Amino acid sequence: MVALDFPNRSGAQSAVEQLRGKAGMFKVGKELFTAEGPGLVRELCASGEKVFLDLKFHDIPNTVAGAVSRAAALGVSLINVHAAGGTAMMKAAVAARGSQARLLAVTVLTSLDAEQLRAIGFAEPPDRLVLRLARLALDCGLDGVVAAPTEVAMLRRELGNDFLIVTPGVRPAGSEPHDQARVATPAEAVRNGADYIVVGRPITQAADAAAAAAAIVRMLE
Repeated sequence: MVALDFPNRSGAQSAVEQLRGKAGMFKVGKELFTAEGPGLVRELCASGEKVFLDLKFHDIPNTVAGAVSRAAALGVSLINVHAAGGTAMMKAAVAARGSQARLLAVTVLTSLDAEQLRAIGFAEPPDRLVLRLARLALDCGLDGVVAAPTEVAMLRRELGNDFLIVTPGVRPAGSEPHDQARVATPAEAVRNGADYIVVGRPITQAADAAAAAAAIVRMLE
């Protein structure tokens, strides 16, 4: 998946044109969605592209159910909610998603490390907290989780092969980690059991985005 982390439509559309046929899916997050709204998402889906709508819904169950229902109606392939929203919220999201979109739970953001988690009140180390939240998501009927590449092998071992694992925080060897705290290379993430890897800036900020994407595909092969 290529993350379309752009402030406007023109940047996103340029990246999509360069990467058409080279990306398995495009991820639309909060910045682009806030700037351009659902219209751009509808256009991407209508053009045949698969979209992961990465808005990380986290609110009371009724509000999240409504948001998930509207997101699914856009035609996207993946939607996510925060597992920390609790079981009632996740079950409401499952009931609202419809039959087309798959629903993921965000476990622990890849920008957070153990020290930052302690500062906000979580005593568990990141991997144990990720596993606890992932088990809750599985029990609530979600299709999978978003988790850092450092936890993928553990999740695959503990939760089996049918649970979808989407992995941000993926960086080719030698790349800047930017604001990511728990990272791995594309090959490491897939070898550990990730179904999808999400790559943003190493592709979209490259001088040749298509060549950067092709290089990552070669790493995976």
